[in-house]
This record gives sequence, C-alpha cells and structure tokens, in this order.
Amino acid sequence: MTQSRPLAWGRRYVMVRPDHFRIDYAINPYMDLAAQPDRRRAMAQWVGLVSTIEGLGATVEVVPQRADAPDMVYAMNLGLGVVRVDGSGPVKGHVVMSHMRYAERRMETLSAQPWFERSGRTTSYVGREGVGAHLEAGDVFAWRDALVAGFGPRTEELALKHLAGDLGVRVRGVRLTHPAMYHLDLAFCPLDDRRAMVAPGAFDAASAEALLELVPEPLVLTDAEALTTFCANSIVIGHTVVMPAGCPERVRSVLVGWGFEVVEVDVSEFHKGGGSVRCLTNPVDLTLGRDVPLVAGGEVVLPAFA
Repeated sequence: MTQSRPLAWGRRYVMVRPDHFRIDYAINPYMDLAAQPDRRRAMAQWVGLVSTIEGLGATVEVVPQRADAPDMVYAMNLGLGVVRVDGSGPVKGHVVMSHMRYAERRMETLSAQPWFERSGRTTSYVGREGVGAHLEAGDVFAWRDALVAGFGPRTEELALKHLAGDLGVRVRGVRLTHPAMYHLDLAFCPLDDRRAMVAPGAFDAASAEALLELVPEPLVLTDAEALTTFCANSIVIGHTVVMPAGCPERVRSVLVGWGFEVVEVDVSEFHKGGGSVRCLTNPVDLTLGRDVPLVAGGEVVLPAFA
C-alpha cells in the first residue's frame, strides 16, 4: 500500500468577519431572500470555526467586511493565494484576485486587493485589473502536479490559460455542469497527496472521468451527500478534516478508516448563502514549486471532449 503524505498547504487562512452577512439577492440555488440568516447565530458559528482552526495549530488573518458586500464572508472567492519561492530573495506572498461572474460581488475585491497589499503580498488579476475572463478562486485547488480548476458556471475556460501563464504552472481544467455545485469547492476536496473527496455528478462525463482517474484513492460522493451536507466543502489541516456538521456516516467511516480525525462544526447559517467551511476560509500558503511544480510558460490540460 502506497504511503500518503499530508497536504503541505492549508495551515494559514484568510477569513472575513460576517458583520454584514445577509441575503440581498439570489445568484445560486440556495439563496432565498425570505430565509435570512440569524446574525447572532452566524457570528457565533463563524467565531467557532475560527477557534477550531486555531485550535488545530493553523492561523487566521481577518479581513473586514464591506457593508455593501454581504457575500464577502465567503472569503475563498476573494483570490487565489500563493507563495513564490525563487531562491533569490525573501518568500513572497501573492494573490491572483478573483474577477467575479456576478456584478453583485465585484466590489469585494475593491477592498480585499488593498488589504492584501497592506499585508505585504503582491496582487494581480487574470487579464487586466477587474476586466477579462471571469475567475473565482473557489474553483481552483492544488492537486499533485497541477492546479485543478473548475470552469463553467462561474470561472471561464479562458481564465485557465491566463492563470497557467501568469503563475507558470500546469492547470487541469474540469467542466462543472450541476447548477447547485457551481464552484469546484462544492464537489472536490483534496485530503492528502493521494486522496480526495469527489462528487462526479458535478461535472460533465469527460471531466468526471478525468478527475476520478487523477485521484488514486477517491472518496466518491453521491449528489445527495454533496448537496445536503456540503461535506466536500471542508478543509484539511494535517490529518484533521474540518467538516460542516451532519457529515454522512458513510463518509465519516471512510475518512476515519484512512486515519483522519473528523471535526464537525456548525456553519448552517452560511449554508443559506450557498457556502460552508471551505467557502469561509481562504488558504494563502500554497507554495509554487513545492505544492505545485513550475512549468515553463504554463500549461492547460483539458479532458477529451470537454
């Protein structure tokens, strides 16, 4: 049996304090203006998630929420955080800022971009600043030899080419087609260097096949498991999987059998906006050249018949 290694990234996060979290519009199937989150309960759940993450030895940086940006609390989509290590100078944090599909969310980066700059990181956009192909960071994960990037509902296929070239990495594209799994982080969760949760029903047939072939030991989720519990929208810190409360017993059993500790947190108020644990947390410690090999000029790989 091949020994797996824990993910090297996922120990430093950026989150947005939910001072202004509410449902002002409906841009995904979960949002309902008549079903508003309870502000106090949402804040308590968010504080509990932060406490859980820090209790596991990871760190959290907090970005203030704009009053006019109720979805900003879903920090995963602010941008793709990476660390550049070129051997010639200090380690440099960098964020490829998202260019949101929906205008209702685009003001988020107007505040997040200068915050990242003030924190000592450089920033960039796919294409020109805030213009060009749509890219949402909840569609991008590091996995083995590449970034795996979902495209379709939110991120455009053209963005993958720009992302690969800008960062000098391989990008493996998979097409998302399920309307309720509109971001990759609702259907794919890397666990270690060999295992990941995958919900094949989120993708077209060619992409589902390609993703399952890419993962040596997939934990295959049914649509019901992925949609009713948001279990793929989890984070992994070492050997601990931090999951939304209500993890299906079958999923828990497989994870425990693989040697993971499962910690459930209640973030149900945030499910009303269409996100869960992963959506609320943005890892910014992904290291280029360590977690994702560099490729001269970048490269995009798409499944056949994508």
